[in-house]
Amino acid sequence: MKKYSILILLLFAFNSIAQEKNNSIQKQLDKIVTDKMVMGVAAAYSIDGKIIEQVAAGYANKKDGEKFKIDTKLRMGSIAKPMTALGVMQLVEQGKLDLDTPIQTYLPDYPKHTKTQITTRHLLSHTSGISGYKDGRESNTIKTYPTLYDALSLFKDRDLLFEPGTQYSYSTYGYTVLGAILEKVTGQTFEAYIQENIFSKAGMTNTGVEKFGEELENESKLYTRNNGKGKAKPAKENNLSNRIPAGGFYTTVVDMLKFGDALINNTFVKEETLKLMRQHHSLEKENNAYGFGWFLYNPKPYEGAIIGHPGSQTGCTSFLFIVPEKKAVSIILANTSRAQSSVDPIANDLLRLSLSKIPMNK
Repeated sequence: MKKYSILILLLFAFNSIAQEKNNSIQKQLDKIVTDKMVMGVAAAYSIDGKIIEQVAAGYANKKDGEKFKIDTKLRMGSIAKPMTALGVMQLVEQGKLDLDTPIQTYLPDYPKHTKTQITTRHLLSHTSGISGYKDGRESNTIKTYPTLYDALSLFKDRDLLFEPGTQYSYSTYGYTVLGAILEKVTGQTFEAYIQENIFSKAGMTNTGVEKFGEELENESKLYTRNNGKGKAKPAKENNLSNRIPAGGFYTTVVDMLKFGDALINNTFVKEETLKLMRQHHSLEKENNAYGFGWFLYNPKPYEGAIIGHPGSQTGCTSFLFIVPEKKAVSIILANTSRAQSSVDPIANDLLRLSLSKIPMNK
């Protein structure tokens, strides 16, 4: 048995008995809906490609009385980032993109830094120095950017927060740049490439790029809480065209399990490439480090044993965990923003529960 496998079992085995005594996942979802912490939510986990549990609670559309179901489509938030990172690393594998070449190689008119130039490695690991949203209005805009290249105009001329490669600062816009680079390298739209090379390869038939103003079948409405307090209520629509590669996708819990399984089975990239993505690249503190598109949830030296990503945006609070060596995937998706305090503990329980179901000899 590998050392990191032992560590994972030690970290979570002690929780398995307590978990059986706790409320079921269904009861936990029902409670946060009853308490009006979220309007609708679904959760699921799988082991070795087999769905062990999938449950839902609440409403996809409270006004019309439409229940939130397993196949309800909703935003995934920043879980889009690992998908974009995988698309980029496919191009690295093919020799079409270099991690350490200045991004001006692919985007010639992108402004240069006075000293160190931004590279794809910096963008993947949030060490580029590119800032985040300027303010709430920028995050909740209804403006449409026809292309990712157009979206770059929103932030590319702003000062960097620091010299690339010297610090870590989580940046949604950095992933917008990655999407623009992917388009330049492939000659395809970002949407077409991700559909062909991520969604389709994983069999994700209910996942795609959200289009502002277009309604989907079985789609949830957007809800939010004021500053993470109070009760869930309808949220205003906002346009995600300035951040598609970083958080512009819709999905379902079943499709997210398919994504995790495909990742584990090396459907997207080779095993050695995934190992590279699971290494600590973020210059962040030892715990909760960042790789290429993934948060790393184990302490050193096994920090890449558990990977995943949270999501938080208007109408979404989400959390994905994947344990590749255990073939375990867990996902929770809520249609309510600013609900991390209610959703994250259940996400952790899902992870513990999934690991407790794995035979000790696996």
